[in-house]
Amino acid sequence: MSNSTSTINYKTIAPYLNTGSKTSKILSYTGLAVGVLLLLCCVQMFININQLLRDKNPRKNGYDYISVTKTITNENMGKENRFTKEDINNIKKQPFIEDAAPLLSNQFRAKASAGDIIPFSTDLFIEAIQDDFIDTVPPSFTWQPGQVDVPIIFSADFLEMYNVFAPAQDLPQLSSGSIGAINIFLECTAPDGTKQTFKGHIVAVSDRINSFLVPQSFLNWGNKMFSTVPEQPAARVYIKTTDANSAELLNFLAQNNYHVNKDKTKFGRIKTTLQAIVAGLGGLAVLVVLLSILLFSFYLQLMISKSKQNLQLLLQLGYAPIWLSKTVAKKWIPVFAFIIGSAFIATSIFQYLFQQNFAAGKEVLSAFVHPYVIVLTILLYAVSIWANFSLIKKQLYQL
Repeated sequence: MSNSTSTINYKTIAPYLNTGSKTSKILSYTGLAVGVLLLLCCVQMFININQLLRDKNPRKNGYDYISVTKTITNENMGKENRFTKEDINNIKKQPFIEDAAPLLSNQFRAKASAGDIIPFSTDLFIEAIQDDFIDTVPPSFTWQPGQVDVPIIFSADFLEMYNVFAPAQDLPQLSSGSIGAINIFLECTAPDGTKQTFKGHIVAVSDRINSFLVPQSFLNWGNKMFSTVPEQPAARVYIKTTDANSAELLNFLAQNNYHVNKDKTKFGRIKTTLQAIVAGLGGLAVLVVLLSILLFSFYLQLMISKSKQNLQLLLQLGYAPIWLSKTVAKKWIPVFAFIIGSAFIATSIFQYLFQQNFAAGKEVLSAFVHPYVIVLTILLYAVSIWANFSLIKKQLYQL
């Protein structure tokens, strides 16, 4: 009989099978369709969220740079809230942080004026940080002892504030290009009244660091020459990371009571929330798929149980259990292909409509589903076929 089985198909043995309850079969089909569709959409939405919010937070040279301070509360006011070397080393050793650098400040009085062109003078703080943390560092941003001219990198935010304030004080507004032509007189004063004036000029404007930056060599020299206090810890630290919006980084900052500008990480908080929602829906989808497969297994068990005598007769006639398993399992291959294929097509339509109607989607998102979704679809189809065959084979071998 085994030589003739190749000419026999499911239709030949179908009369010997009791198809069982149609209700359980329809419910299992419906559950599988809903579960697969929800799972594919969740995976695609998870990818969409990453792509959209990553574009909202553009990086420079592949890294994000964020300023971190210690949070000041009513309880710790008046205490030491600056970063020790141990704090900085702890930040550096985190796997999601590439590097960290303290923003060092002057420990002496500094005063800046712009002469007769801009009759304006003010006491100010000057700071320094290692050059690779600054977004624009021209070759002229260097200083050596004995040099009267001090290069300065000015904050773009400070320039904007000045241009808002200037008209009300009859001062000229300045562009980022023209500000370099202004001569700045930087007066440094020691506690004993000793003064020294340097001629400064702005060599670049920084979008990253809100400060009045000078070369580290000048700040170190000035702190030794015009200050009597020992080296002080930094109040601000800049962190270099591949993703300022990562959940690991945000949790680390919160656990250590570190404060960061929420505008820099707001998309990370939004992304974390949305990803949690989508992941929850994805978990629900997996549960629905598993329950539908379980329900279908009950249907198969009932069908084989009701057809037990007929199947035993076929086995006695010489039909091998493995052949019967494959022949019966092939019956549902087109059904699974239709259900999972339809879910994939619906997901593709959803992605196209989402990309076309989302404001920023056309520039960031693809109108086609991600390759991961295609791989998941094939995997779900293969798992369904395998589970179906395994269940039938198991039941037949138990006859």
